[in-house]
Amino acid sequence: MLYKRNRSGLPQMRQLILSGVPVNGKIFFAAMCSVLAALFFWGARVQAAYRVQPVDETLVVVIDPGHGGENEGTAEGRLTLEDAALEKEMTLVTAKAMYDELCLYDNVEVYLTRTEDVDLSLKERAEFAASVGADFLFSIHYNASPSHDLFGSEVWISAETPFNAYGYQFGCIQLDTMHSMGLFLRGVKTRVNDSGKDYYGIIREASALNIPAVIIEHCHVDEERDIPFCSTSKSWADLGRADALSVAKYFGLSSSALGVDYSGFSETLPEVKEHARVQQTLKDETPPDVCSVEFLDADYQTGELSVTVTAADYDSPLLYYDYSIDGGETYSVLYPWPGSNALEGTYTDTFALSLTIPSGVMPSVVVRAYNLFDVPAKSNCLMSLQEFWYGEEAEEQGAESFAEPEKEQTDSPGTKTFLPASADALEQESPQSFLSFLMLCLLFVVLLFAMILTCQAVSLSLRRRKRGRQRRKEEGDSRNHRK
Repeated sequence: MLYKRNRSGLPQMRQLILSGVPVNGKIFFAAMCSVLAALFFWGARVQAAYRVQPVDETLVVVIDPGHGGENEGTAEGRLTLEDAALEKEMTLVTAKAMYDELCLYDNVEVYLTRTEDVDLSLKERAEFAASVGADFLFSIHYNASPSHDLFGSEVWISAETPFNAYGYQFGCIQLDTMHSMGLFLRGVKTRVNDSGKDYYGIIREASALNIPAVIIEHCHVDEERDIPFCSTSKSWADLGRADALSVAKYFGLSSSALGVDYSGFSETLPEVKEHARVQQTLKDETPPDVCSVEFLDADYQTGELSVTVTAADYDSPLLYYDYSIDGGETYSVLYPWPGSNALEGTYTDTFALSLTIPSGVMPSVVVRAYNLFDVPAKSNCLMSLQEFWYGEEAEEQGAESFAEPEKEQTDSPGTKTFLPASADALEQESPQSFLSFLMLCLLFVVLLFAMILTCQAVSLSLRRRKRGRQRRKEEGDSRNHRK
């Protein structure tokens, strides 16, 4: 996670950002922090290092096809995939392809925990790996989310040392391989239970037997952007061969049968410490620190509304965003955060978002930013004061504009910001607006006339009083002269 290696100034940073700093100042500060974070993380990531896991001359690899028997895994594939498969069937095809490919490499022994559709407990799988002297256990899986909106590839690793370092170095290679195939990256991550132990049973059981293990979640079978990567048995086998390539690179294997040599590849892995947890793999339960949206432009002829989105998370990279045009009642599907790379820990902190507003809608725009662990932060709300009319409906209703520039902002996520009108919109004022303008002008004239009359009345009264005083003075002087 981007800032956990040096967090001494973060409380002050957060307090500054969440206090009375203007929005433009927030954006600038968030941008600077993100740039510094990206440089820091990049510097840590690109330092080449050797594989920290020691292995013998002959490597022993165990591949575990997830689920099996009564444990079917996710059934979402039956609704979306061409071959209508269960996860236990998909993982077996992938694992067998991975097995066949790895067997082509020199000085490696490869085993499968199961070759048929049978029940195996997690402990039995780990014990099998221990019985053959496994150097590494790879558990093969496919993913699905409760809301059916997540997509991308991720690797789950142990939080225990030294397996955390081993898993992280392999996970980086695995995600590189998945990225080259076109998959979105969700990161190399850990998850622990209430007692602080590894949450996933296969990782926990293997670690207890001194065997490093990872779970490879290739993609989501219930999301349309991932379905092309897992829709047929051929695609499952392709992923298995890609997994074998990642293993070969991690261990620096060579193959006379394939004519490849990755013996030098294990010298280019990210730098880690064997007996220290890799901070960016640890779960971040806090939402992104900054998320804001500002009006940019509007095209009233097409219904296009452009806004500027700014967000930053000082503990982990941003992965997704979604948006709402009804104030947060409903949201769009998830989109990849621009420039997001969970492997490098980088993302674009500010980008322009173009939205198509249906005619007749009075938009209230809210954007949510999601970090590496899918924790969201909600932006302020940009609210229009008038409906957005265009196209055929505009001929009947008349084009409506946004309100005059006016902003009311606090540091609360629920802040309402009124969008300014564009020049085009101001030229398209409705007859009602023009009539209101005339009424204001008439009221102004009436008030001005009343003020003039009042001033004249006061002036006349003053002149009368002055003449009265003058007359009384003259009469007094006349009496004195007569005496």
